[in-house]
Amino acid sequence: QVQLVESGGGLVQAGGSLRLSCAASRSISNINPMGWYRQAPGKQRELVAMFTSGGRTNYAGSVKGRFTISRDNAKNTLYLQMNSLKPEDTAVYYCNLIRLGNSYWGQGTQVTVSS
Repeated sequence: QVQLVESGGGLVQAGGSLRLSCAASRSISNINPMGWYRQAPGKQRELVAMFTSGGRTNYAGSVKGRFTISRDNAKNTLYLQMNSLKPEDTAVYYCNLIRLGNSYWGQGTQVTVSS
């Protein structure tokens, strides 16, 4: 089992920045796909950004150029730097890890962007 704990969410004005963190309870490596998803009220959960098992990054088109995903394997932590935030970025953000064939999710952290 792996526990994922997200932090860093909050309320920010449009144009502002936030940095999300996701700490894993087990070691992670570049072979583990890991990423950020979000779910807005009344909408399906969607991919925001992720590292593939080959270490490449994928971004949703709506966040490309504004968000940056990074990871520190030594700290077992995934990050999401979010700049130029927009009200439509408001959602609960979830961390996801694929490890040994299992998919793990964190509890989510709320991001609210006011106009």
